[in-house]
Amino acid sequence: MKNLIKLLLLISLLTGSVSVKAQSLDLRLLQSINGPVNPGPDSRWRFVSNSMAPMALAEPLGLLIAGQLGHNDYLKQQALVGLVAIGGSVVVSTALKVVTHRERPYLAYPDLITGKQGPTDYSFPSGHASVAFATATSLSLAIPKWYVIVPSYTYAATVGYSRMYLGVHYPSDVLGGAILGSGTAYLTYKANQWLRKKYKHQPKGY
Repeated sequence: MKNLIKLLLLISLLTGSVSVKAQSLDLRLLQSINGPVNPGPDSRWRFVSNSMAPMALAEPLGLLIAGQLGHNDYLKQQALVGLVAIGGSVVVSTALKVVTHRERPYLAYPDLITGKQGPTDYSFPSGHASVAFATATSLSLAIPKWYVIVPSYTYAATVGYSRMYLGVHYPSDVLGGAILGSGTAYLTYKANQWLRKKYKHQPKGY
């Protein structure tokens, strides 16, 4: 976890303070994605953003229910692993926002990202992207099938895109969140594997 935090801090330095040129590129890319104020598309992309929390809760809950119904201890254990990964991504992303102090693009550039509204806390990394990719990675590691992996990451990428379309995050915020979420989920999964081997316990259904 310490290495993951160091990695995200490095990304924050690169995106936030390395050069004005990099910031300009980040902003130009956002402008190409950010949509004009339009009640129809805005409401649809806002719905995608707002769906992140219930979808994140549905992943461990779904694994738990499947494990209970199928008497599968492995799935029940992965439900806990997923919950820890998602919770970890929330904690780390929130801490990094406080450290980086990066202003939201629609607040920093109201003349370029016009007519947008959203949260007013700090921007880097994207908490939505972090949780979405933590959820996708946890589910994909628990059930490594293409029909699980492809929809999971497609949905996570769509959530990330929605944050840029709505003007509340830079592309680098979303990238940082994706790395954080995926990394947290992967490390949590590996930590669980290590603990199982250490205590020589393989859950039923593994």
